[in-house]
Amino acid sequence: MAAAALENWHIEGLDVKSAFLYRQLDEEIYMEQPEGFKIQGQERKVLRLRRAIYGLKQAALAWWKELLAFMRKIGFERSQSDAGIFIHKAKNGDIVVAMIYVDDSGFMGNNATLVKEKKKAFMGIWECHDLGELKEFLGITIRCSGRKIMLDQKAYLAKVLDRFGMTNAITANTPLLHGYTPVAHTGNPDPTLRTQYQAIIGSLLYLMLGTRPDIAFAAIKLSQFSANPSKEHYEWAKYICRYLAGTKDYTMIFDGNTNEGLIAHSDSDWAADINNRRSITGYFFKLAGSSVSWLSRAQKTVALSSTEAEYMAISDCCRQAMWMTNLFGEIGFHVSPITICGDNQGSIFIGSNPVQEKRTKHIDIRYHYIRECIEDNKVSVVFIPGNDNPADMFTKNLDCLKFVKFREQLGLTFGPTKNA
Repeated sequence: MAAAALENWHIEGLDVKSAFLYRQLDEEIYMEQPEGFKIQGQERKVLRLRRAIYGLKQAALAWWKELLAFMRKIGFERSQSDAGIFIHKAKNGDIVVAMIYVDDSGFMGNNATLVKEKKKAFMGIWECHDLGELKEFLGITIRCSGRKIMLDQKAYLAKVLDRFGMTNAITANTPLLHGYTPVAHTGNPDPTLRTQYQAIIGSLLYLMLGTRPDIAFAAIKLSQFSANPSKEHYEWAKYICRYLAGTKDYTMIFDGNTNEGLIAHSDSDWAADINNRRSITGYFFKLAGSSVSWLSRAQKTVALSSTEAEYMAISDCCRQAMWMTNLFGEIGFHVSPITICGDNQGSIFIGSNPVQEKRTKHIDIRYHYIRECIEDNKVSVVFIPGNDNPADMFTKNLDCLKFVKFREQLGLTFGPTKNA
């Protein structure tokens, strides 16, 4: 969507009806006769599946194989970076990019006629519902205005707030209170509470993954207690809902007029987890003025210093940068060395210095991948003061002033009203 805004692409949408039922199975699979459809006198017999059905483990892969074969017939090639992206490049330089997730599909490109032509060819083989210009994808509402593309999940958020009785709740200024650190519950699990907690956390995670990077740290942190939550954990999950109730009109806006390229911010909070002393990695990428990728998670190993924790964070960020470079390269975009902003001089020095020394020889080899990327001029790591690093909001609970300051840099703004 960010690329479409920058390139002023035309976007069309459709969905495939009963997608999983099209592919013939390669394996020999049997199933019991379903209730109400048993053949009289042959109740003990089973049915052999010729085609995939919903609920079958092989169904998704079977549909993807069928999809891949047909997409190649109409001139598309799959992306090696993302199995759900297919690319068609015409001889005259026109391009069509198809993004397909199970039965939801979007076609976009610089030539509206070619986009509609490829979409028509797609619909010619499968029964589809033509959505016209793409207005929704995976529950995300899409609105286009000139070279601006706006994404939000307001409709889904309204359902979540209503489901958990938070529609008219007193609003909060931040997802979690500054300084709050959740502690694991050691008592016996409450199955009812656990079900309720997992439901609310799952809803928050879906919002976070789609269009709300501002709740990333809070949602990920509380999700760690889903196996045995306490009432306190559940109340803090509802506190995130209070924050969302007060910011329900926030929208991600990709503005092609900005001509802004990819830039990343990375940060780490050393030994932040009081249970295992793991550090927290946080980073996000911006393109066309808004966030396109973000992450907040505990590091895999214990860092022995803040410099080491920051070094592992920028290395993780670098790997995501390389994936984005490869993906855009397949589409046909030249990506300049991506700038990664970090707030630790020591970690930047270690990444830029390929010489092995005693301070770094114990660090897992995979984290030294960033050195190769810097040396090959694929990324550049620059220093940014800690008070100006918005990735800080992906590593800890911030005070209100700092949180609001960094939230603005994510590209989240109050979206236009329905009447606008």
